[in-house]
Amino acid sequence: MTATRVLVLGAAGRDFHDFAVALRDDPAIEVVGFTAAQIPGIEARRFPAALAGPRYPDGIAIHAEADLERLIAELRVDEVVLAYSDLAHATVMHLASRALAAGAGFRLLAPARTMLRASRPVIAVTAVRTGCGKSQVARYLAALLRGRGYRVGVCRHPMPYGDLTAQRVQRFASIADLDAAGVTLEEREDYEPHVLAGSVVHAGVDYALVLRAAEAESDVVVWDGGNNDTPFVRPDLWITVVDPFRAGHELAYHPGEVNFRAADVILVNKADTAPPGTIERLCAAAAEVNPRARLVIARSQVTADDPALIRGRRVLLVEDGPTLTHGELPFGAGFVAARQHGAAAIVDPRPHAVGDIAALYRRYPHLGAALPAVGYSPAQLRDLEATIRATPCDTVIVATPADLGHVLTLGRPSTRVRYELADHGAPTLADELAGFLAALPPPTWTAT
Repeated sequence: MTATRVLVLGAAGRDFHDFAVALRDDPAIEVVGFTAAQIPGIEARRFPAALAGPRYPDGIAIHAEADLERLIAELRVDEVVLAYSDLAHATVMHLASRALAAGAGFRLLAPARTMLRASRPVIAVTAVRTGCGKSQVARYLAALLRGRGYRVGVCRHPMPYGDLTAQRVQRFASIADLDAAGVTLEEREDYEPHVLAGSVVHAGVDYALVLRAAEAESDVVVWDGGNNDTPFVRPDLWITVVDPFRAGHELAYHPGEVNFRAADVILVNKADTAPPGTIERLCAAAAEVNPRARLVIARSQVTADDPALIRGRRVLLVEDGPTLTHGELPFGAGFVAARQHGAAAIVDPRPHAVGDIAALYRRYPHLGAALPAVGYSPAQLRDLEATIRATPCDTVIVATPADLGHVLTLGRPSTRVRYELADHGAPTLADELAGFLAALPPPTWTAT
């Protein structure tokens, strides 16, 4: 029987996982290529033979998604498989239409088919869009679990943007581990807050091995998802975070709607700053499409390390990159801090943007007077630093999860803005966790 020739559409994460667990060893399928999108500079390389397995001794080429029609013709593709996240439903169907018009089929793999089974209890934290506050929720849960004596392993959604073989299985327990691995700014933003909070972060490319490593030193595994992706590990408790600043998106983006419909707990975040009526809209949507889910309302508590550097000053907002770019928010926690602490003005960096940063503003016209912190490559980091230093301001508000001052020379006074999950009335997320833990065995060690 002739194998079905498959092209996998991805963004260096879900695509490699789906290949490993559902496609690699299927004799009825031959994967003839990957495509790459969303993340700059991750195409034009190969998925290595060491990870691709014996059926692919030369590895598998990675191409630009823009070349989809040409690839379908040249590679004689029978079927296109979509394997990345945070896409508007219309965008998914445009990709499907492009594939169908070029002569290939189009498929989405069932999330259940790609979920690994763990030997430890798993709490999955997902979202309906990127930037809803998943990692805040994961840190809140990890702190409560450690306080009850449980060893916690945080499995973070993959970001394999470098040497894929070297990134097969990664473990980060300190800032020194992050420095030694040469992680990108995006990786640092997702790993560093967990590490500083006392969690060990497990990540990589081969999630069967990543999960085994996490299980070996954990009583409970917390899955901290990326974008609005579905979990790679079958959850015992599935929490989905929604954002009142993007009410309506919970039913308009893939696979965020899957998370919204499948969740055991729907957590409405940012209640302290939510636009009027949006929390009620989200609760009504949850009651309609997922009435079995339990609802929790929470706050994203924003604090500035030095409010005096904001009050009365002209400030530059440096915000979380993915939240502003493909997450489509015009601002983040830095704007909240500037408003709370009485900034005199928010300085617009767009006239001073250089290189890749200037290109980002052209690509994402919804961006306002906030600077998305992107650093997928050394060149992007240099452009980010140059843009910051060229923007005339009194203070740089660093509202990114990672400490930019550790990797950039800002050339200005700066203050970090941090955001952590806080309770906002009953029931709380701690109440949900208590119910979950009641069914678990006691921890295997005692916290000191």
